[in-house]
Amino acid sequence: MDDAGVTAAPADAFMAAIARHCGQAFAGRVVVDEPASADNPFAGKALVMHVRECGPDALRVPFHVGDDHSRTWVLTRTPAGLRLKHDHRHADGSPDAVTMYGGDTDSAGTAIRQAFPVDAESVAMFEREGLKASVTNTWAMEIEPGKRFLYELARPGGRLFQVEFDLTQPVPPPPAPRGSAIQ
Repeated sequence: MDDAGVTAAPADAFMAAIARHCGQAFAGRVVVDEPASADNPFAGKALVMHVRECGPDALRVPFHVGDDHSRTWVLTRTPAGLRLKHDHRHADGSPDAVTMYGGDTDSAGTAIRQAFPVDAESVAMFEREGLKASVTNTWAMEIEPGKRFLYELARPGGRLFQVEFDLTQPVPPPPAPRGSAIQ
């Protein structure tokens, strides 16, 4: 255990499980959207995750929604666990006003599931940008290597959004995400 009382092993195993798929892309589908979004940007669009950049302490996983290449999940190792940030970019590659939001794990999690409660920096940004509902977000990711990957957004009061990706069938990698240094 480290100073924060968090065991490193589950975080390391979780990152390694994702990194096993480095260079591969996978199709996904929305499995839960409660309550259903009236203006769902994912409806009817191809959903693809691409485990694109894999370093010893960081993974960059673009999440493509149809022809929208603006989203990248950034997972990094911290002394106490893991950090998830959402990198959102405009078509010219410049950062969106709402970008690099997320949080750090506050428990060891498991090799399969890690949860990321919203951090103070993200709360301040959400409040500044008028996104009050997001100040209670918790994101989570699950991986069963070679089987499935799940991305989740949950809020108290019943909001639950999950996208599941089939890791049994790689798909052709999509274009580079917006703002990527690696084309």
